[in-house]
Amino acid sequence: MSDAQSAPTAVAVLTHIVKSIVDQPDDVTVDEVVGEGKHRLDVRVGDGDLGRVIGRRGRTAASIRLVTRAAASKDGVQLDIEFLD
Repeated sequence: MSDAQSAPTAVAVLTHIVKSIVDQPDDVTVDEVVGEGKHRLDVRVGDGDLGRVIGRRGRTAASIRLVTRAAASKDGVQLDIEFLD
């Protein structure tokens, strides 16, 4: 994570949700990427946990994105969330 986060509430919410879902919460990292007015949160999880985060047909990931974007509105930013291997 960067030192000066522009979406601290969204990062905290996303980190909490993902750590609650996975088997290896210590392996969860959330990195904030800011470029040209766009914000993105990159989520990395431990081996074997990506499927749990994405869920069937991506429903879990969609729900995580919805809640995190709502939290980001408190920070006054719009963002995308990427789940990476």
